[in-house]
Amino acid sequence: MIRIGLIREGKTPSDNRVALTPAQCKWIHKNAQEVQIVVQSSPTRCFSDKEYQLAGVTVQEEVNDCDILFGIKEVPVDKLIPGKTYLFFSHTRKKQPYNQKLFHTMIERQITLIDYECLEHEDGQRIIGFGFFAGVVGAHNGMMAWGKRSGAYDLVRVFEQKSFHELIHTYFGLRIPAIKIAVTGSGRVAHGILEIMNLMGVHEVEPDEYLQKQFTYPVYTQLKGADLYQHRSSGHYNRTHFHEQPGEYVGKFLPYAHQTDVLMNGIYWDKTIPRLFETSDIQDAAFRIKTIADITDDAYGSVPINLGDQTIADPVYGVDRITGQKTAPYLPGSIDVMAVGNLPNELPRDASRYFGEQLIKYILEDLLKDQSSDVIRRATMLDKGRLTKHFDYLAEYAGR
Repeated sequence: MIRIGLIREGKTPSDNRVALTPAQCKWIHKNAQEVQIVVQSSPTRCFSDKEYQLAGVTVQEEVNDCDILFGIKEVPVDKLIPGKTYLFFSHTRKKQPYNQKLFHTMIERQITLIDYECLEHEDGQRIIGFGFFAGVVGAHNGMMAWGKRSGAYDLVRVFEQKSFHELIHTYFGLRIPAIKIAVTGSGRVAHGILEIMNLMGVHEVEPDEYLQKQFTYPVYTQLKGADLYQHRSSGHYNRTHFHEQPGEYVGKFLPYAHQTDVLMNGIYWDKTIPRLFETSDIQDAAFRIKTIADITDDAYGSVPINLGDQTIADPVYGVDRITGQKTAPYLPGSIDVMAVGNLPNELPRDASRYFGEQLIKYILEDLLKDQSSDVIRRATMLDKGRLTKHFDYLAEYAGR
């Protein structure tokens, strides 16, 4: 019998998502007789203890007797159980300094860490994640911020709605003015953004049209890699080469900044990749962007005026165009930035249901066998406290 535990989230602010819903746990019990799932009691989870109990799942305080532990966000250091196999988003693969102590502790306690973020198909595409709902919520919040700045309309808050279906109903009768919206990226986040654009009745146009024309109705254009970057020498873009040698490329977004009212940013970024623009560019009178939803949310990253996270309750701040300093939102001389690190928490039940479906479909069977499949192996950062070969670049970070 393999015992899987759904652990209580301990990071502050508390996360209310979960890896498996009550209905999914019930399905696993029915279809995988060798598995028993137990749930650690939690007062903040989007599905209550009672809902799990009604689905026939044991709810208890301790999970020390479980073999595999599923979480969502980083596990507090003092809650890590020695010798266990954990799956959660550790946010360590980029050598994030704020989680180095967490990584050291997992090594010391001989923990096996399988990071959701590292679960990838053979072509490098992420298998599971919350990106789609981050895109949905982020796009809504970005459009909400534009509505507040312009006074053209007033959108509800996502977290006040019971479901994505209920949120969609709030768009009936919504009239967006003739604005131009740039959507960057082509992954799950971008798909979530596009879903909201289409639900709100914003029309898609091609990038060249977007740059050359003005419209009497709201439009968006989707900017992918070839629209955003070009090789320093050749002027071309090759996706594989770009991901191998991003430092050889320069950005080409700035012309879009001169034609855009709202930027919805959904691209992956690390410090080797060119930014969309530089902080000094916002001082240019031609820089038209007034609202930025930085949904991938890298502080000082692809959007250099992302000055750090806000909260779900208060998601938007301003950035002064001259000084670059943080201000209140919606001021005449500022650009509004929506930057929140846990956007899917506004639709936690929908997001958890989607996440669990992908987990069951693509990961669970391999995880229950012997954890030696290529997919699991490539996502295993630590094996009983030892760095695996795919992550040996973390040796210095790990203190080895």
